[in-house]
Amino acid sequence: MSNIKNNGKSLFSLQGKTIMVCGGCGLIGKAICEALSKCQVNLIIADIQFDKAKQFSEELHETGNSRVTPALMDITSEKSVVSGLDEAIEQYNEINGFVNVSYPRNKSYGLPFFEVPFQSWRENIDLHLNGYFLSAQKVAHYLKEHGGSMVLFGSIYGFLGPDFGLYEGTKMTNPPEYAAIKGGIINLTRYLATCLAQHHIRVNCVSPGGIYDHQPPAFVERYCKKTPLGRMGAPEDLAGIVLFLLSDASSYITGQNFIVDGGWSAW
Repeated sequence: MSNIKNNGKSLFSLQGKTIMVCGGCGLIGKAICEALSKCQVNLIIADIQFDKAKQFSEELHETGNSRVTPALMDITSEKSVVSGLDEAIEQYNEINGFVNVSYPRNKSYGLPFFEVPFQSWRENIDLHLNGYFLSAQKVAHYLKEHGGSMVLFGSIYGFLGPDFGLYEGTKMTNPPEYAAIKGGIINLTRYLATCLAQHHIRVNCVSPGGIYDHQPPAFVERYCKKTPLGRMGAPEDLAGIVLFLLSDASSYITGQNFIVDGGWSAW
């Protein structure tokens, strides 16, 4: 039986929910937070850069209709994750939704396959994939009392091989760690969904295609030509699916990987 109750509130409403966005000061995280700030929620912007999170929280508090607070959170540190969650619970008593769009990496991240030192590979897997596991595990302890929704971020390159021709003539490439990390997050999502369903915790993944971030013109042109909708994604293109997955409108959806790529993977 569905646990959705008709209380006069739209199924898509997030009003009154407490949502934490980890990586909230990043390119995609900011767009998600901006959308959430207009939904009458208690929004916690968690980021490793606390000063930026504080400033961004103040800006959104002025322009939106939600209560917005910052939190220091480094998903690679158990102490930091627990501390950030404890602060959120102290302020709001509970958390209803958690979005993880963090993107931790070391200084040598982004090298071509033949140039990646093994130690660098291990460090990036540890920082990113293991950080997603750590934060999901800790958040689940807080969500299981009342249930809730968790949204993780994968990528089209978590289930597709990259087209290296896109990068020709640029300093860009697609590092091998990225494929392993994002593929791991997509399947971790499935595991968490079945493991945590008994606690009424839903876990889904969003896998974006290429998001425009001032990449070299040659890359952008090639990418757009390969995309059915004829353009790269914008950070704002990802906000809608996240809000949907946090809302009661998606109450029977868990363990899914939602691809937001302008049709890239449909060819």
